Amino acid sequence: MEQGATIWFTGLSGSGKSTLANGLVSRLHAAGRRVELLDGDEIRKNLSQGLGFSKADRDANIQRIAFVAKLLSRNGVIAITAAISPYRETRDSARAEIEPGARFVEVFVDCPLEVCEQRDVKGLYKKARSGEIAQFTGISDPYEAPEEAEVHLHTDLESPEQDVAAILNTLVDLGVLPGNWESQNGAYTPDEEAAVEERLKNLGYL
Repeated sequence: MEQGATIWFTGLSGSGKSTLANGLVSRLHAAGRRVELLDGDEIRKNLSQGLGFSKADRDANIQRIAFVAKLLSRNGVIAITAAISPYRETRDSARAEIEPGARFVEVFVDCPLEVCEQRDVKGLYKKARSGEIAQFTGISDPYEAPEEAEVHLHTDLESPEQDVAAILNTLVDLGVLPGNWESQNGAYTPDEEAAVEERLKNLGYL
């Protein structure tokens, strides 16, 4: 069974968590890896419908995401979570829940608040500043940045492609993915291709 893991994206609304999480899912799927995306908004719709945005409710939502991620990653799936998860203690609790059975990799999607506001096509920040939305992270509720995330990205300075590549490189460095992970979906590695070509030449086919 392939090694599972949890890749935990955290950052402000509009920082790029979902964009990068989906990009990572696409790369891993293309290589034949078993991967599931746990999007914070989707979890709220399907598993946390009765929860609001108080600290207790936010913590409960993160605990539910962590529980699902734990089950997936312990069974050989790479679980990718994309949720603001603003409180450091709650993220640390998620790590403690998951790590006995699988690797936990925290990805801090760092982006200045003003850039997040510029990207906000839904107008959520504007509503938060006008008081229409209460307890909005970054405006009326705090975001506690990670202090020792395995991956620290700056999405105002880097392209999504660069950031996804940085995450994948870190996963290889940490041993979550093997160095030849992209070739493990049945395709030949470069060395294997060379060996096959040499064999065909020896047989007179090339």
